[in-house]
Amino acid sequence: MAGLEPLYAWARPAISRPQDALVCGIHWELIWHGYRCLGTGDQAGPDERKSELLPAGWEANKEVYTLRYKSTDDAHELLLKAIMVEDSMILNVMDRSSQKVADVTLAVADYINPEHLDDFHKVYKNTEELRTRIASGIVAPLGAPAGKAGKEPESKEDVHWDENPLRLPPRQPMGTRAPSRPSPLSPFAVGGEDLNPFGGRSGGMIVDPLHSGVPLPGIDPSSGIPGRLPPGAVPPGARFDPFGPLGVGRPGPDPDHLPPPGYDDMFM
Repeated sequence: MAGLEPLYAWARPAISRPQDALVCGIHWELIWHGYRCLGTGDQAGPDERKSELLPAGWEANKEVYTLRYKSTDDAHELLLKAIMVEDSMILNVMDRSSQKVADVTLAVADYINPEHLDDFHKVYKNTEELRTRIASGIVAPLGAPAGKAGKEPESKEDVHWDENPLRLPPRQPMGTRAPSRPSPLSPFAVGGEDLNPFGGRSGGMIVDPLHSGVPLPGIDPSSGIPGRLPPGAVPPGARFDPFGPLGVGRPGPDPDHLPPPGYDDMFM
């Protein structure tokens, strides 16, 4: 409960009983949720101002604590009564703007160590449970002030688009480096392309010499293949499976270059 320590140090001279310390913790939780204290009693007093501090005389009645709060956006005005019944504290809170009422019962011994009223670091216990009880039992039913309700959670870790084959890759701004991709020569990349319906990675089950990772300078199917495909027949970046020998000439000897002996003898 960040901020409670300086408040407790300021209010320590007035804290003489365990319920005083509990009211101090409840007060700070309301402050954290966007409320400010106006004063004590059921009715407004002269020259009241919103404050994060407890008002003078807040601990005068050890059996019934009466405090009034107003939200920072002026949308809610709360009247809080903390009533001691044996070892428990009953919180009765009414929003005067909407006439809504909320009640929470707390066992003082569950949250306060009475033998450590002088030591802030030991006086409170189960603080997270106390915060949850106040938030769910009072703040949520009456409505949190603007800016506190529906607070966005912390941003989650971004999932790299390349980890999900069904996610379209984001457009890269000018001057930025494209995301790293697995090497097409990696043995673990085999079959990876067939899992991605949008393409963009190597490793498919169809052997493609133009995208196999072996450098083949000068071959661009989108610009056309002389004698086989006109320019533009293959869309840029498309996977292309050649249907004939690559290059302008076939390397090595041509088996049809020399005719077999006696090819023109009709009796052979």
